[in-house]
Amino acid sequence: MVKTKSVYSEPDEKDGVRVLVTRYWPRGVRKEAQDLWIKDLGPQAALIKKWKAGEMEWTEFTRAYKEEFKKDPRKRELLAELKSIVKTARKDVTLLCTCKENEPCHRKLLKEML
Repeated sequence: MVKTKSVYSEPDEKDGVRVLVTRYWPRGVRKEAQDLWIKDLGPQAALIKKWKAGEMEWTEFTRAYKEEFKKDPRKRELLAELKSIVKTARKDVTLLCTCKENEPCHRKLLKEML
């Protein structure tokens, strides 16, 4: 099962494999707080900046983020790698990002793409 969670939420053994999927390392988070960091699954810096500044709606962000996967073979490779991790893990996989749980976030889009 794939779950999503804020990296700032308390780690739980039920998280299983914890995968950080944000481009930038979150402040105040220890390296041991996750099992894997796949930073290039995070949105491009310009896209993050526009979204955080309120310059685009969530639907536009979603479309642009998914477009990154169509244009960038490396992103597709990393998504395939994440799919493989999910398939072979004998426990849950939790996608982590700095967004709060109730906010729209790219980690939820990644979960859908899996």
